[in-house]
Amino acid sequence: MPNEFWIKLGWWLFVTSAVFFVVAAWRAGDTIALFGAIAFLVANIAFMIPIYRGRD
Repeated sequence: MPNEFWIKLGWWLFVTSAVFFVVAAWRAGDTIALFGAIAFLVANIAFMIPIYRGRD
């Protein structure tokens, strides 16, 4: 399998874990953890943008 597949898979696993962190923080009612989890999710998405737009 090409390296790009593994890179995308890794980033999608990070996004999945970030979503679980958001849900866990929400359920726990921990505002600081919730903001941290949302920041982690947004950062993962930001890192994925160049992969899907192409590397110019």
